[in-house]
Amino acid sequence: MENTAGVAIYARVSTEEQAEHGYSIDAQLDTLRTYCKLYDKVIFDEYVDRGVSGKSMDGRFELQRMLRDAKERRFSEVVVWKFNRLARKNIDLLHIVDLLEKNNVAFRSFSENFETGTPMGRFALQMMGAVGELERNTIVENVKMGHKQRAKTGKHNGQVPLGYKIQKVDEYGNPYGRDTKVIVVEEEANLVRRIFEMYAGGRGLKSIANELNQEGHRTKRKKPFSTTAIKDIVTNPMFVGKIRYNRYENWSEKRRRGQSDNEIIVEGLHPAIISEELWEKVQFLQRKKSKMPQKRFEGEYLLTGIIRCPECGAAMTASRTVNRMRDGTKMTRMYYSCSRFRSQGSSVCHANSVRKLEAEQAVTDRIRSVVENPSILKAIVQRVNEQRTQQSKPAQAELSAVKSRIEKLEEKKRKYLELYEMDEIDRLLFSERLKDLNEELDVELRRRSKLEVAVRDDQSEPVPYELVRSLMERFEELLRRSPFVQRKTLLHLIVKRITLDERKRVDRIELAFNEEAQKHFLNKAPPAYTAAGAFTLHDKSSDTKNNFEFGL
Repeated sequence: MENTAGVAIYARVSTEEQAEHGYSIDAQLDTLRTYCKLYDKVIFDEYVDRGVSGKSMDGRFELQRMLRDAKERRFSEVVVWKFNRLARKNIDLLHIVDLLEKNNVAFRSFSENFETGTPMGRFALQMMGAVGELERNTIVENVKMGHKQRAKTGKHNGQVPLGYKIQKVDEYGNPYGRDTKVIVVEEEANLVRRIFEMYAGGRGLKSIANELNQEGHRTKRKKPFSTTAIKDIVTNPMFVGKIRYNRYENWSEKRRRGQSDNEIIVEGLHPAIISEELWEKVQFLQRKKSKMPQKRFEGEYLLTGIIRCPECGAAMTASRTVNRMRDGTKMTRMYYSCSRFRSQGSSVCHANSVRKLEAEQAVTDRIRSVVENPSILKAIVQRVNEQRTQQSKPAQAELSAVKSRIEKLEEKKRKYLELYEMDEIDRLLFSERLKDLNEELDVELRRRSKLEVAVRDDQSEPVPYELVRSLMERFEELLRRSPFVQRKTLLHLIVKRITLDERKRVDRIELAFNEEAQKHFLNKAPPAYTAAGAFTLHDKSSDTKNNFEFGL
């Protein structure tokens, strides 16, 4: 198809440009229409993208329509007011112009007064495109710098999440000024507090989102809650009074894949909605939950991920078999099976399946028997303390040896310095030897620091029996009283590993009571507005900084 003599007019303006610079569509079109009339050019069609950014070709449907018409050679020339109306990025601009040229369509910019029909015109286009992209990138960097400075001073950038709104104030903080501040929307804030409390109570993201949607609640953008929306809320430090900036880079193109290594988190000027204690509890729980295995089947599998294969030691996952009975009914049997067998086959390991109910009952019975039999628990505590004492001895011996080597190296450095000061050693030889000694010394000093931390941890006070008894009683009580979601969460927090013997019976349960788990789940009861189902105990609390493990 041959090109007609017609001219295509393309105009574009983003919402921000029209608001800030007055680049109106009508002004562009009037200018280009006058130009065409002056030079007797027939306008084939006008392609207008209104309120669309030029940083990408996505969403610019009039541009795409114009390029399709160009491929069909329905006009012979494209005219724009300025070349950056066609594209902001140089690579996009050159791609569009190349497509036009392949179809014998010329490109002309009214303001820059060049066309691509000549070598000089194409060269000018490439140079001006590069300069335009540099200009845009410079502006973007300046804007980012301003946002970063605002963030560093505790001020929020952009839209605010559920629970807050932006209010215009004057320099004295009175409403309706030119400055802004972030204030709390109490109705939304109550919903945010509820979300945090539900998550702190062991509820999952999907469970929370489902309940809120059933009650008719909506996000800040008036959409139903999703698991992503709930996760964004419970991991947003703004709710605890902090400002987070630069979490992602180049969001428009990379989205969540563009996670930044230079995230900024500072104290904000806005009021907090939740307490620091609740925030820490939720973040601790979120980190733990992120390591839990994904659910394979419907059903309440308490031990996935912490019960271990007796053959290869890999975590065991949920599995099931469905058998048809003689009367036609189906019977489902649930098991824990080796995850390596399920993913890699029998050449790596075997199923080693253990019945779900039997394994879970054995674990709860073992815990209950220890709580109910003080003599067993005392023996366990005694063994733990003896092991801790024995484990610290090798580290202490190695630390003494390292300190001795450090003293010898320091002494050698002093001797070389004395020889150098007495002119009994060449300067070059002294410099080389001093360098070698300093390198050796750096290695030993790093080793000493590492060992001192290990020895300090190992030399903590013996684990008190009463503390262990109290924690075990709380642990066992919560396992009895809590619904499934809370029980599974608690088990994954406290139980480090469950091993089976060769007959696939529970052999050993390794518990790990660390400071954060004790603080958030086995200590004081949460505030009165705690969501239903949370880990609450209303008896006495015992603060401790012991981190210890032991096997039942």
